[in-house]
Amino acid sequence: MTSEKLLEMLNNAIADEMQATIQYMWQHVQWKGVEHYAVTEGIKKIAVDEMKHAEKIAERLWYLGGKPTTQPSPIKIGENLTEMLTLDVKAEEGAIKMYKEIMEQAQKEGDVATKEMFEEIEAEEEEHHDFFTSLLEK
Repeated sequence: MTSEKLLEMLNNAIADEMQATIQYMWQHVQWKGVEHYAVTEGIKKIAVDEMKHAEKIAERLWYLGGKPTTQPSPIKIGENLTEMLTLDVKAEEGAIKMYKEIMEQAQKEGDVATKEMFEEIEAEEEEHHDFFTSLLEK
């Protein structure tokens, strides 16, 4: 039996993934200058990755008997490129931390499938974090 705590954690993950999808989508639209052409496809891809994560987590939550949220976490776009990237790095760091906590909780509850699913998602979030931190360093 899945605990209410794990179901709540999964819903928080869905809300954050929806937030990231929207945040990154609007950022790639608003990005200006020469850098736009160099990175816009990468940001679009990450936005789509985040949408897929939200869907995968929602499917798992539904399977476990929960009801997926339809409300994203607060969306923060940023006013300039540095601010956008800083917000993105923080979003990815928050996701990585949250997913480690979900994996720990799933492990405690003997939910191997949820733990393994989040191991895969967390690895992708680390790639996103690397992408955004690399851009921020330039």
